[in-house]
Amino acid sequence: MRTFFGPSPMQNLKYFTWSIGFTVFGLVGGYLVGGWSAVFIVAVLAVLETSLSFDNAVVNATVLRHMDEKWRQRFLLWGILIAVFGMRIVFPLAIVGVVANMGPMAVIDLALFKPDDYARILTSAHHEIAAFGGAFLMMVFLKFFIDVNKDTHWLAPIEAPLTQLGRLEAAQIMFTLLAILASSAWLDGAERRMEFIVAGVWGLVVYILADGIGAIMGGEEGEGGKVVAKTGFAGFMYLELLDASFSFDGVIGAFALTNSLPIIAIGLGVGAMFVRSFTLMLVYRGTLEAYRYLEHGAFWAIGALAAIMFIGVHVHIPETVTGLIGAVLIAAALWSSIRHNRSALAH
Repeated sequence: MRTFFGPSPMQNLKYFTWSIGFTVFGLVGGYLVGGWSAVFIVAVLAVLETSLSFDNAVVNATVLRHMDEKWRQRFLLWGILIAVFGMRIVFPLAIVGVVANMGPMAVIDLALFKPDDYARILTSAHHEIAAFGGAFLMMVFLKFFIDVNKDTHWLAPIEAPLTQLGRLEAAQIMFTLLAILASSAWLDGAERRMEFIVAGVWGLVVYILADGIGAIMGGEEGEGGKVVAKTGFAGFMYLELLDASFSFDGVIGAFALTNSLPIIAIGLGVGAMFVRSFTLMLVYRGTLEAYRYLEHGAFWAIGALAAIMFIGVHVHIPETVTGLIGAVLIAAALWSSIRHNRSALAH
């Protein structure tokens, strides 16, 4: 039986060529920006981003494997540029600009020369970022499990009853709204509660739009809504939105290590490159087909991340804990898949 990494782990190095090259470039850039201490921070951020987003790679692969080769290559090329420069640099700057009512140049000046003020403003919007990302990821999680046509279960005592909730109209939306309202109720101040609810509703709306665009453009859904949009552009946009939701906590959490925007961008960018490499490997190695419960573990990790984002506005949860939970869920699903394969071969 082949391993999780394919017939030969050495064969998979080709999928990581660009990631390794970008890592070297990033470490050199970190040294030029802040010396050896910056190199260390870049390495730590890269490891954290990769570990936090491995479930993102699995979910990306579930969509990407149904795309034609042209759109796969567009996602792997333009998607990484958007992930590294858009979501890890431009998007945080845009948030600070909106919150502080500042122009683009003023925000860039603030980020480069007054990083403490930049970090403070960005962190002040954490509850809104968490609400938006948590709502979007909660919908992704629920769409996979709440489906009457889903008949493959990993944690059957939990997943089987969830499928029956698919008979309830708009069950995913109802549960997501309840999660938003429940989390907002514990926030101090009517203004913060309203900001949280509005941001959460926008996360819900954006998911519905992404899902609807996929349906309009001819996307087809597989078991458990695994394929939200098979069509090229709709699938591309869905994956970018998903990546944005995964990156929110990483961007905010990076300020616990450094306030330097260039170092944060480099470290998270290296992690994003490795996530793309893992995605590519999963697609072309057929790993998801070989390990039937791997997707289940990834979607449970997404549900855990959504819950952590909602809870994290009240209680600080270290990024290492978030990454560990996702890693444990995926590892458990992988082990269950291996046991299933061995049992099938034995019979």
